[in-house]
Amino acid sequence: MVFLRTSEKAGSCFIRTDQLDGETDWKLKVAVSCTQRLPALGEDSDPPVHESLSIENTLWASTVVASGTVIGVVIYTGKETRSVMNTSNPKNKVGLLDLELNRLTKALFLALVALSVVMVTLQGFVGPWYRNLFRFLLLFSYIIPISLRVNLDMGKAVYGWMMMKDENIPGTVVRTSTIPEELGRLVYLLTDKTGTLTQNEMVFKRLHLGTVSYGADTMDEIQSHVRDSYSQMQSQAGGNNTGSTPPRKAQSSAPKVRKSVSSRIHEAVKAIVLCHNVTPVYESRAGVTGETEFAEADQDFSDENRTYQASSPDEVALVQWTESVGLTLVSRDLTSMQLKTPSGQVLSFCILQLFPFTSESKRMGIIVRDESTAEITFYMKGADVAMSPIVQYNDWLEEECGNMAREGLRTLVVAKKALTEEQYQDFESRYTQAKLSMHDRSLKVAAVVESLEREMELLCLTGVEDQLQADVRPTLEMLRNAGIKIWMLTGDKLETATCIAKSSHLVSRTQDIHIFRQVTNRGEAHLELNAFRRKHDCALVISGDSLEVCLKYYEHEFVELACQCPAVVCCRCSPTQKAHIVTLLQQHTGRRTCAIGDGGNDVSMIQAADCGIGIEGKEGKQASLAADFSIRQFRHIGRLLMVHGRNSYKRSAALGQFVMHRGLIISTMQAVFSSVFYFASVPLYQGFLMVGYATIYTMFPVFSLVLDQDVKPEMAMLYPELYKDLTKGRSLSFKTFLIWVLISIYQGGILMYGALVLFESEFVHVVAISFTALILTELLMVALTVRTWHWLMVVAEFLSLGCYVSSLAFLNEYFGIGRVSFGAFLDVAFITTVAFLWKVSAITVVSCLPLYVLKYLRRKLSPPSYCKLAS
Repeated sequence: MVFLRTSEKAGSCFIRTDQLDGETDWKLKVAVSCTQRLPALGEDSDPPVHESLSIENTLWASTVVASGTVIGVVIYTGKETRSVMNTSNPKNKVGLLDLELNRLTKALFLALVALSVVMVTLQGFVGPWYRNLFRFLLLFSYIIPISLRVNLDMGKAVYGWMMMKDENIPGTVVRTSTIPEELGRLVYLLTDKTGTLTQNEMVFKRLHLGTVSYGADTMDEIQSHVRDSYSQMQSQAGGNNTGSTPPRKAQSSAPKVRKSVSSRIHEAVKAIVLCHNVTPVYESRAGVTGETEFAEADQDFSDENRTYQASSPDEVALVQWTESVGLTLVSRDLTSMQLKTPSGQVLSFCILQLFPFTSESKRMGIIVRDESTAEITFYMKGADVAMSPIVQYNDWLEEECGNMAREGLRTLVVAKKALTEEQYQDFESRYTQAKLSMHDRSLKVAAVVESLEREMELLCLTGVEDQLQADVRPTLEMLRNAGIKIWMLTGDKLETATCIAKSSHLVSRTQDIHIFRQVTNRGEAHLELNAFRRKHDCALVISGDSLEVCLKYYEHEFVELACQCPAVVCCRCSPTQKAHIVTLLQQHTGRRTCAIGDGGNDVSMIQAADCGIGIEGKEGKQASLAADFSIRQFRHIGRLLMVHGRNSYKRSAALGQFVMHRGLIISTMQAVFSSVFYFASVPLYQGFLMVGYATIYTMFPVFSLVLDQDVKPEMAMLYPELYKDLTKGRSLSFKTFLIWVLISIYQGGILMYGALVLFESEFVHVVAISFTALILTELLMVALTVRTWHWLMVVAEFLSLGCYVSSLAFLNEYFGIGRVSFGAFLDVAFITTVAFLWKVSAITVVSCLPLYVLKYLRRKLSPPSYCKLAS
């Protein structure tokens, strides 16, 4: 409840905030309402004017009020605003690779516990065995890859930097640092149509009057008709200076006669240029102040710098078209509108009422008065489904709407209704009364407006084309060849969506299309699903209403059938339905989904998907800011997935497994060492050696794997079929994990037993021997894993080797067994002998050479697909 005091004499009133117009999309949380002092009764002035609080008399924050009383009102704030109610809390997205690594880490933890229990068991549970158990848990703790998360997060930061620096996809912004690998695991791509596949730049293409249709090649005829019509009207006005009201009354009472084509074109163009919410804007000129500029703009309507601003690009396209045929919108404010005819005459119209477009009504209307003739006309335009019951009976509207939709055109039906002064005054009184209603205001206002929307005269049908974005067809073809199934979710009508799907090659022209007919109950849905089940390899086109019914009764069956389709088109979808479809695919298939869109209505879908991509388009940056990745054009998604998605997944998989291998191999050596010394819980390596092993000795070569690539970017773009292997998850699985475990056990055993066997007489130096061989083995294993060398990889290898060699000079006390108390130090003279060098080399070769041989044989006998292409 908000208390508004208008003035001391006018009294006060209570206004409930929930009685405000619920359809208003409040963009700001705080607004102020300006009211002027109302004189008391008995004063010599006009009677007080009662108005309802709405967007027309609401001033946004930071507004400077010159007069009147300002009352602060907080309306629909916080969670009650439409923008908040239409959005859901974004979930914390976790990549599939991270989930797989988490499972492997859990397995390693179980292996750690099992190995510690085995060692205590073989020890015979002597003495305080539980203390020995915890000692073994600490000794083998390197099995748990603690540094894995740090390496992966750093790698993901590098992947994001590479994406943003890629010159082939300029303007790309990575807004997340957790899921770049998801770009290489996608199976379903759900895309919006308008602004995503298309440019959201409307071009007027067709005008249909019922008996005649005008296309792009016949627009000059319309221009000629408009010019002749206004020149004839001007000559008649010059020869006859009679009043305007009598002819209008005579016309309303005269019998209907068939109008000429020129008259019908004139009325259609006039209706299009009047029924909209477009405002002409004149760009500033250098050296002219703001006030002079606006004054000049009002006087000089032939300014070449005129541009149009509107909430919808469709309306701008319509007004630009009327300008091209001779009737130009030159000025507009809240109460008036000025048009310029082909002869330069300026026509003024008074805006009496304006009924904005809403998603519920799917139409907009305006009531204007021609100031030269005093004629009052109600114009309305909207979607065919909303306008068909309103206009007079005709036999061509539905058919022509379908024809234009099949051509990929967005259609609008334009109609008008002439009103007498008495009719308008009656409507205005009822409309004002409805707006002042304290209960069910929206319903009462809608009912009053609908009283005018009866038997309106159908003027024309317009067709506007939304052109496809650049390289949409090859990009969709690439994604389809990569095994990605594409679903198009749009709010457009079925025919338009089907046409765009064909023209963009989302659906092949030779491919069968099953159009899911409108169903309203369970029985109809069952019959339609049975009919759809009998078809194979066909695209599916379904409306949002039918989809809702199918999901209500046959959710599992429908999703199962739809997932088998090469392409799915869902039309008339609401934002909530889009997000629901994404969730269904995730639940029923378990595969990774990606949603891409450009508008605020796509935010819910983008946030619900495993990977959200936003396009910076003409509808603002809501989708771009809410997405995980932001791109400029739809065609950039091809390189984003085929190149960066592939590299991110392959590199992270190799990096993760190598970090695990690094911990497993040193834990294996510790296990062998403890076994030799009667299962004693004595550490093999002390202090700085363990820290240096995971950092400066091996970190740079291991992390350099983020620069590795198995396929050149050009090859990945040329053969998108390579992407199919990524979705199978073969780069990181329990199979590859077990292979790395066996490699770690083999190498750890060879290094430790080799050090014990070859250096039996110099056993005191076993730490230096085994650790040197371990560092060399790790460096060689990185070289074995690398598929494409980068100069930074070579630098990392030699840098780590140099760090280790140089550290031998001041870390000699760490190379003894059992620390300094055992009296064993590193003998510099010993490690420079030939015997030490060749024996360490022999141990290293035995641990690595078999793996090189196996890798060579595998590539020769069973090479991966990318190796075949590279050769």
